[in-house]
Amino acid sequence: MDEIVIEGGARLKGEVRISGSKNAALPILASTILAPGTSTIYNVPDLIDIKTMGKLLNHLGAKVDIETGRVNVDVTNIKNPEAPYELVKTMRASVLVLCPLVARMGEANVSLPGGCAIGARPINLHLMGLEKMGARVEIEHGYVKVKAKRLRGSRIYLDIPTVTGTENLMMAATLADGTTIIENAACEPEVSDLAEALKKMGARIEGAGENIITIEGVDSLKPINYSVIPDRIEAGTFMVAGAITKGSIKIKDCIPGHFDAVMAKIKETGVEITEEDGGLRVKGVKSPKAVDLKTMPYPGFPTDMQAQMMALMTVAEGMSVITETIFENRFMHVAELKRMGADIKVEGNTAIVHGVPYLSGAPLMATDLRASASLIIAGLAAKGKTTLSRAYHIDRGYEKIEEKLSALGARIKRERE
Repeated sequence: MDEIVIEGGARLKGEVRISGSKNAALPILASTILAPGTSTIYNVPDLIDIKTMGKLLNHLGAKVDIETGRVNVDVTNIKNPEAPYELVKTMRASVLVLCPLVARMGEANVSLPGGCAIGARPINLHLMGLEKMGARVEIEHGYVKVKAKRLRGSRIYLDIPTVTGTENLMMAATLADGTTIIENAACEPEVSDLAEALKKMGARIEGAGENIITIEGVDSLKPINYSVIPDRIEAGTFMVAGAITKGSIKIKDCIPGHFDAVMAKIKETGVEITEEDGGLRVKGVKSPKAVDLKTMPYPGFPTDMQAQMMALMTVAEGMSVITETIFENRFMHVAELKRMGADIKVEGNTAIVHGVPYLSGAPLMATDLRASASLIIAGLAAKGKTTLSRAYHIDRGYEKIEEKLSALGARIKRERE
């Protein structure tokens, strides 16, 4: 396994280009199942999760060709409706093939994804929606088995605004008979990007990006060429990296409107963020101020940025209160940050962080994707050497992060453990 080695203390300077969004690319790749023929998806990041989705589509019968920044998917001969445990267990987003398979083939046999490191994320709302659309749902031996000759439009209320649930049911509804209305839908930019891709295929969708989405079913969809939106979480992560190192970096190829809540909180610390030639300039300050934050569904502060902001708060002036409302087990980075000298106390779903003058480099272990990002950020600012093991976690969601940070002046490298 690889590990990331960081010699802290370097001030980040320069420009960084933001890659395509993993969380937009995965559902769009799954949606190609709906349109027989070859679709080409651009601005796709080079990540382990993308390769896993490619393997899953191959298993279903698709021909997948992954190149730098581009994925060609020929789904003409998809004949196998089963997504096996061996693939689903490595990536929860595999469940996104469930509804496209049912909509196109009339059946799907998909392994239950179960929990993950940051908490249980059940798919009960996906299944409830499918049943409302006339599907027969059974759970046997750890697999969800769904059958429906043809789905029919329905009114579906989601108890919580689940992103993958909204995306799955939106894909199902595109080929259903009649009109489907999804209420309390997730509003994330990734949901809107999927809707734009589906509309380019010929789907009739209104309201994506709002909490009520209306889909009028059509008889068939056609393949597309489509470019994925930039990754708002990667953009936020680099902003925090610039802030914690008191650096000055330009974030290129991002959509600022997708992460307003993140920028607002970073600015609240005293860090300067300004627009500059189609990008954003982030200038750190000598003593960032502590801020409170609470994770919320979009457009609130994203849970995927909580760990990175906590890393910044460990060296901020004052006390911050960080409340996690999305996932019940998303403070696993706390123990590792404390090994670096951070002063953090966890009470239930709240972390109380008292800023310290500096962090010290230490051997650390990654537990999940965003925790990995927070520990790398902390290592950039720490005195001495930080070694982060289990680097495969970071590779699930950040394209060549050590190369991008090196180009900004960070002393960071990848080594074999």
